[in-house]
Amino acid sequence: MKEIQAVPVTHMNNAAHFMFVSNMANRAEKDAAVSEKCAAQVKALRDAVRAEDENLQTSAKSLTTDKIAAADRLRDQLYAGYKKAVAGYAGFPVESLADAAKVLNQHIKDYRIDVQAQLDKETGLLVNFVQDLEGKFAEQVKALSLTAFVEKLKAANEEVRALTGQRTDERSARTAGALKAARAASDEAYKILVLHVNAHALLEGEEAYAAFIGYANTEIEHFRQEVLGGAKKKGAASADGAE
Repeated sequence: MKEIQAVPVTHMNNAAHFMFVSNMANRAEKDAAVSEKCAAQVKALRDAVRAEDENLQTSAKSLTTDKIAAADRLRDQLYAGYKKAVAGYAGFPVESLADAAKVLNQHIKDYRIDVQAQLDKETGLLVNFVQDLEGKFAEQVKALSLTAFVEKLKAANEEVRALTGQRTDERSARTAGALKAARAASDEAYKILVLHVNAHALLEGEEAYAAFIGYANTEIEHFRQEVLGGAKKKGAASADGAE
């Protein structure tokens, strides 16, 4: 009798596992006999796959990561622009402005901020850097008309600070082992669907379920060879389960 073969889904990597159960759910939904006779099991697998997908995406990347990168680029551009503006006043013919530029340029040298440095390190340095500019160096900043520059730099740095905090909150709120649990749920739903399909094929005859069984076994063989690295054995069962 043709039946869906066993496959060690727990040994698959996360991406391959999701692809496998997702493919099975998609095909089961499209198969007339399976979607009708095993409707509850197909729905359970689809729901489990959807939950696994959500957890896989969350595990791979926080939704705030792109926003952080954009805010980081902006503050780096503003910091570079501020340094260039200060340097532009270094040889200014007005002594008071040249002196103000000298003070601010030394301040830049003292901090040695590297925009390629680790994200949080740069954020912390810029917090103190801007505080100095708003405090003890406010007079020099005002003299060189750089107040707006400093305000924009502060806003961009605070945006990065807020977004990294948000990302940390998202990660801490994530249920420990959520993806592992979601995979286990998909495995269970898939196993139950297979049991039901095989049982229907046994009790009602293979004809109505042959297409789905053939597809499932072909997919299983593919994942065995390409994902799990299983060597083909001479005389092994064919994709449809026949010898």
